[in-house]
Amino acid sequence: MARLVALNSELHRDIRIDTAGIERQGASLRMVPVMPSEFLKLAIDYPIVLTKNEETGRFVCVALFGFAEGENLYWNGDRWQSLYTPLNIVRQPFFVGTDENSQPLVCIDEDSPCVLRQPGRESTEALFDDEGRGSPYLDRMQGVLGQLLDGEKQSEDLVRCLQELELITPMRLEVTFASGDSRRVEGLYTVDEEKLRGLGGEPLQQLNADGMLGHIYTMLTSLGQFYSLIERKNARDAAVAEP
Repeated sequence: MARLVALNSELHRDIRIDTAGIERQGASLRMVPVMPSEFLKLAIDYPIVLTKNEETGRFVCVALFGFAEGENLYWNGDRWQSLYTPLNIVRQPFFVGTDENSQPLVCIDEDSPCVLRQPGRESTEALFDDEGRGSPYLDRMQGVLGQLLDGEKQSEDLVRCLQELELITPMRLEVTFASGDSRRVEGLYTVDEEKLRGLGGEPLQQLNADGMLGHIYTMLTSLGQFYSLIERKNARDAAVAEP
């Protein structure tokens, strides 16, 4: 369970972040929310799909890492194995909160294993200098959080457009792996390509003018990464089966 507190130059001046352990925080994640601004980079490695937030029931864009709960096929035991790591992994252990005036606030998960209270490891970064000024590393992380904050609004706009045009459709996948095991993948959604092709006139022009059309086609193109995801699963199963 995360313990989030507002970042404070006095309270957190002496802690360091174990940057080598950041990606490990996603080792058992099956998916994470992703932003339209990173779709082009994500599509090189991951299927980008839609799912429903369990708490709100709202659609959210996610990068898929595995077929089963707790399965991340991009984590090979000691490192993240892809060309691009999603921003929602990179920003660990930082989060965006709000203050009493509902203004954005940088928070830190004090219980994260990345948070160290004693120096020693080479792969660590300080958050503040001796005078309480933010370090270059903290500046970078604040930039990442800013991208995520902006991206959240972009994602909401994209989902709203897809819903208004009734372009969201459930994915029906049943995958048989090299081991012979089969798995039905449920709870995922994508863009209805046939309905998209049927759009014309003002709706299509508006999608293009709003920059949504490129994001939609990137999502559809990324579905080809399901094949590489299956190959990752086959390779992992084979490695486990070896005597």
